[in-house]
Amino acid sequence: MGSWNDFNDAQSNTNLIPKGTLAKVRLTIRPGGFDDASQGWTGGYATRGSTGAVYLNGEFTVTEGQYARRKIFTLIGLYSPKGPDWTNMGRSLVRGMLNSARGISDKDMSTEAQAARRISGFADLDGIEFIARIDIGTDASGDDKNEIRSAVTPDHRDYAQVMGAAPSLGQQPPAINTAPSSQPAAAPVPGRPAWAQ
Repeated sequence: MGSWNDFNDAQSNTNLIPKGTLAKVRLTIRPGGFDDASQGWTGGYATRGSTGAVYLNGEFTVTEGQYARRKIFTLIGLYSPKGPDWTNMGRSLVRGMLNSARGISDKDMSTEAQAARRISGFADLDGIEFIARIDIGTDASGDDKNEIRSAVTPDHRDYAQVMGAAPSLGQQPPAINTAPSSQPAAAPVPGRPAWAQ
């Protein structure tokens, strides 16, 4: 170990999680105070940047495993004056997050799956836990940094192992069953969102 006046032998702080790593993460949206009710952006969650782009400022915390407690900062695009790409990437990421967290196959187009991909507002995403595929991008200075660009759904062979065999709702991923159910529907639980019933 070096002395406290010579830092040439100190380790660099570029300790990135390897690209392609699958990890269970929890999203915390850092509020930016920007609302546009016509878009459904309420609650102060969105941030408007100096270029006019609007996004969710996401802080993703790895919840378990080798990289537990590590934080990854990624913007989730809502709008860009440059065109639809930023919005489409953001919508795709949110769809993947919902599929992953709620145990839905991306190919599932059932009424239940479609309902589970709807949110009443950004508050539904704040605190969501899902499986992320860690990527590597660059920051404003051109240095490498971890990013999250996609979520892993139950279609992936490692989903159950990483998720802990069940989605964060505490339920198994829904099995595709075409036979009518003979059991009555469960009574709604007050205070829980419709998708969590």
